[in-house]
Amino acid sequence: MKILAIEASGPVAGCALYEDGILTAEYSVQYKKKHSQSLVPMLSEMKNMVDLDLSSVDFIAVTKGPGSFTGLRIGAATVKGLGLALEKPILPVPTVDSLAANIFGTDRLICPLMDARRQQVYTGIYQNRERLDVIVPQCVTALSEITNRLCELSDETGREVIFLGDGVPVNEAALRDQMRVPYLIAPAHMNRQRAASTAVLAAQIYEEKGAAALVSADDFRPEYLRVPQAERERGDKRNYKVFV
Repeated sequence: MKILAIEASGPVAGCALYEDGILTAEYSVQYKKKHSQSLVPMLSEMKNMVDLDLSSVDFIAVTKGPGSFTGLRIGAATVKGLGLALEKPILPVPTVDSLAANIFGTDRLICPLMDARRQQVYTGIYQNRERLDVIVPQCVTALSEITNRLCELSDETGREVIFLGDGVPVNEAALRDQMRVPYLIAPAHMNRQRAASTAVLAAQIYEEKGAAALVSADDFRPEYLRVPQAERERGDKRNYKVFV
């Protein structure tokens, strides 16, 4: 199975090609350029580098949200355009799940933190000994809510916690104050979104759910978890899943 993965939900823009258990290529950049400036050129470069015939992919995986509202829209526009042009389905992957999938083969509780602003984080709790398992599904909440739950789980299981994501530096002082159990922070090569992790997790999801995990390019929509500022000011909550 050949999977093309696109990442644009956070500070990193990236793309990856994953085929039959092998990561053939991955391109990523975290820089001041907008994702709209970097994503398509990277995809074009990857295509040329590995002689990729885009029509040969089985489906396109993408982080569906939460994340940067602008980034999610750029990612959605990219995969919808590709999906429609190639007549290929989309496999949406929860962003926080994909971030958690960066960490593998550990007994630690995995807690991604993405900065949601307004003193909140996009987060969840996971374990990933041999495959990713969700303990607390992705949500938007105050940091104290997730740290309290982590401390409870750590007390119950004796397991340490590992944090990752762009929400960690923003909340580092608060973590020191709120975490009363052992924890560590993932190193740089693990602590941001990766298209490769999205591709591998998409393969796991497809293995578990089959075609039920796929949506058409026409039907794909980002999942924001919170209404964007402009829509919030208008009182417009259409097409958004809100868990505040």
